[in-house]
Amino acid sequence: MEVEPGSTATAKVMRRLVPFCMLLFFVQVMDKTNVGFAALQMNRDLGFTPQVYGFGAGVFFLGAFFFEIPSNLALVRVGARRWLARIMITWGMIVIALAATRGATFFYVMRFLLGVAEAGLLPGVIYYLGIWVPKPARATALSALMSTSAIGAIAAGPIATGLMQLQGDQGLAGWQWTFIIEGIATVVIGFITLSFLPDRVEQARWLSDAERRWLTNTQRKEFQAKEVMGVTAFLSGFFDSRVLLALIVSLLLVLCNFGAVFWLPQVIKSFGALSNLEVGWLSAVPYACGGIGMVLWGRHSDRTGDRRWHVFIGAAAAAAGYVWAATAPNSTLSFIGICLGTAGIMSTFGIFWAYAGDLLGGAAAAGGIAFLNTAGQLGGFAGPFVIGFIRQRTHNFNGALLFLGACALLTAFVALHLKSRVPPGEAVASGAQT
Repeated sequence: MEVEPGSTATAKVMRRLVPFCMLLFFVQVMDKTNVGFAALQMNRDLGFTPQVYGFGAGVFFLGAFFFEIPSNLALVRVGARRWLARIMITWGMIVIALAATRGATFFYVMRFLLGVAEAGLLPGVIYYLGIWVPKPARATALSALMSTSAIGAIAAGPIATGLMQLQGDQGLAGWQWTFIIEGIATVVIGFITLSFLPDRVEQARWLSDAERRWLTNTQRKEFQAKEVMGVTAFLSGFFDSRVLLALIVSLLLVLCNFGAVFWLPQVIKSFGALSNLEVGWLSAVPYACGGIGMVLWGRHSDRTGDRRWHVFIGAAAAAAGYVWAATAPNSTLSFIGICLGTAGIMSTFGIFWAYAGDLLGGAAAAGGIAFLNTAGQLGGFAGPFVIGFIRQRTHNFNGALLFLGACALLTAFVALHLKSRVPPGEAVASGAQT
């Protein structure tokens, strides 16, 4: 029995491109969050207060905010292969430079430049996979991609705290070795990217002629559908009401996520007399829950074809988890609440970006996906900074966790209003506009 080229083409794309894009995102997650573990030593060595560290952790997102959209437009212009490699090589070099931190100003500047260098990686990969992966498999692919944030976070703790055991070797602190070794690995993978990723379907020699024709036709049909019911014009990728609503969701999701990520090691450390290595291993548990939730919830979204309610349920579960963690009578129950909150927030990311991929096409996708992620960068800045502010004034994390719970609840409410199609009476006007 002859196999349809559509099923084999999709399977090959999922096997070849999705795992490599996951690798790129994995490295980004490692390099973005290693500062949370380095802080266990670095804050003490350099005398950083919670507010200094919180601002330094968050200022990364301001750098990314200003350069996210230009970076994604450059990717479309020069090709994903070269631009994604450029991103990785430059950010790897800056991670290495962070080992030279001696004071707050240098820390702020290098974290800002790291955001500049990394700008465009996630929206670039989402845009890239949104072109290559057909709609029926899109939430599964993007949930797999976003689950890398959980995988990276699971690995980040043991790897970072393990490297910190090199304390004193060659006269360097353990946190310095973390930055140096992880930065070198990033540069190496950046060069590998140059020889691995295809920019266009015709360059994918691992597809048969029939599979390349099918994939090209599928891309054309999806774009034509988006011209009628979605958003394809460049300016509409910034001003369409559906995009602006999604912008709010993106900001809140990332605020919740990184408000927790950058402070999770210190939250766990506050539970009792734990070593840095024990903190690293315990930090992996919430992300394991999040990774499982991402994959299972993303597959369920593809099976049902629903995006809106899946985002709502994930955000509502996160709100319940954060509030539980803040009000629990002991550290064990609080830790369970953190696991639920992390799983709830992380499970929504792949589905949210699948929603964006379903909605945006053509020039609107290039600018609009970066625009949505830019809002996320603001959330990424605000989350760690506000948590640090609350922590410094209350001397515990309960108020900070309640703040995250409120933001997750607001996310759920806004998600109820997401829609990827225009109402029937507006279809003609939307088609004219897009």
